[in-house]
Amino acid sequence: MKKILITGCNGQLGRALNQEYAKEDVAFINTDVVEGDGVISLDITDIDAVLSCIRKTKPDVIINCAAHTNVDACETQWDLAYKINAVGPRNLSIAAAKEDVKLIHVSTDYVFPGTNPKPLTEFDEVGPISAYGKTKLEGENFVKEFSTKHFIFRTAWLYGDGKNFVKTMLKLSESHDEITVVSDQFGSPTSAAELAKMIRFLEPTENYGTYHATCEGQCSWADFAVEIFKKAGKDTKVKYVTTKEYNSPTKRPAYSVLDNYMLRLVAGDAFVMADWKDALDVYMKDMQK
Repeated sequence: MKKILITGCNGQLGRALNQEYAKEDVAFINTDVVEGDGVISLDITDIDAVLSCIRKTKPDVIINCAAHTNVDACETQWDLAYKINAVGPRNLSIAAAKEDVKLIHVSTDYVFPGTNPKPLTEFDEVGPISAYGKTKLEGENFVKEFSTKHFIFRTAWLYGDGKNFVKTMLKLSESHDEITVVSDQFGSPTSAAELAKMIRFLEPTENYGTYHATCEGQCSWADFAVEIFKKAGKDTKVKYVTTKEYNSPTKRPAYSVLDNYMLRLVAGDAFVMADWKDALDVYMKDMQK
């Protein structure tokens, strides 16, 4: 039986992966920073703890879903962000190399500056403009440096079972007739379930490398909110504002639409990420069950 170790198993992607593999003959080793029911405590920033855990559990695959994803907090918590987003992946890649284990690492569109208004391929020049993006890029670099059998999946605007933009908008709509949302930042809203499908598709292969992994299509955050309210049957209006007007404390990419170029080359028609509107429709219908 294949054994897959997941870090950050309580996050949106970790939960989606457990659900995606549920019908397969797979044994999950679920880990997170806090021990719980069926969850092993693992601090990925502790190299000794990581090496010990990998030696004891002997997984065939490690999927790293752990990250410090609070973009604003990363600006004031650089050391913590670097430990989780860079040192953690380094430790996992060292352990993976020592034990000859596949490593799947999840990264972000924030590794790009977002200044070029065209969909970004895996080969476009990176240049993060935030602490979050910079530390995530360092994590990618460490994975490439130490692990020979690795996949890096860059995703964006992720939503699933947990705190996310979709649920925030729906919650705000309960008490607001109008909501202000940024309209000049563009990306591809991505369902955690769709990302989990892509991981499961490539995980058994040896098509190692860096992949962009987002749902097809693009929109602004404001457009995303409009679509959420439309699908939910809400009358809440969306006020479109610029990033400058919103006055965010952190620089964010203005245009970080990812082109799943490598996936098309490797998979062809065998696997294609769903359109973002279709994936959102599935997610919101599942929420109502």
